[in-house]
Amino acid sequence: MPDAQNHSHVQAHAVTDPLKEWAPQGIDISKPSIARVYDALLGGKDNFAVDRAIADHFAQLLPEVQQAAWYERAVLGRGVRYLLEQGIRQFIDLGSGLPTARNTHQVAQEHSPDTRVVYIDNDPIVLAHSQALLAENPNTMVINADLRSPQEVLDHPRLRSLLDLDQPVGLMLLGVIHHLNDHENPDGVVQAYKDVLPSGGYMFLTHFVADGERTTGLEKMLLAELGTGRFRTIEKITSYFDGLELAEPGVVSNPLWRPDEPVPTPLTLTETLIAAGIGHKP
Repeated sequence: MPDAQNHSHVQAHAVTDPLKEWAPQGIDISKPSIARVYDALLGGKDNFAVDRAIADHFAQLLPEVQQAAWYERAVLGRGVRYLLEQGIRQFIDLGSGLPTARNTHQVAQEHSPDTRVVYIDNDPIVLAHSQALLAENPNTMVINADLRSPQEVLDHPRLRSLLDLDQPVGLMLLGVIHHLNDHENPDGVVQAYKDVLPSGGYMFLTHFVADGERTTGLEKMLLAELGTGRFRTIEKITSYFDGLELAEPGVVSNPLWRPDEPVPTPLTLTETLIAAGIGHKP
């Protein structure tokens, strides 16, 4: 993981008129994108003024938000390595976002080159960047599909061409279910994926954690400016794993999930912003 201390603040961005920026074909850069806001938080370049404005506002409310984003990347790496240790050699990464440092396939294939990874996203800029990046990687592909339609995702012929869903798979829902509002039936979406998860498979999920008044303002800002971003309790997040066997230490703040290094204490809102868990299907 890149040194989180060096990424603890979002740099101030000059918010320009987004319509004056270069506009990729088919992309409305007057509207923010979840993937591009996250890219901005990580210090990436694949974002526009409208995305940076939200990242900057988030940073005003939580100055260490960029460090929280790096904690999320770090737990991805630890979780993928854990799944490899359990024998998982095929992954579905739902709502994968823009390619950045230490993506799922990079972590997995570094340890096991034959690991197969399918990324799912419906953001056109994600698809363009990912397809270019993965063009020469026969064990990895990106598919244009909406994770809110599990059957469409799982029946996709390209996914089926690379993965054998009769064999154990690592299903990754990192930072995506909190972008489903209650009326979009997040419980049903998660259940649909669990239902088709083969015996021996795993679900890896991370989610924004509700912490009373400390997160109320963050949620209101995200809902108002991005249209999505729900903070839910640890108990609610844990319920997504119903029917699965939770790996130790259960659903906990990102830095506490099987850490590689000492965890700062006491935990601040930065450390507790997102929780992670992995469940095994018997």
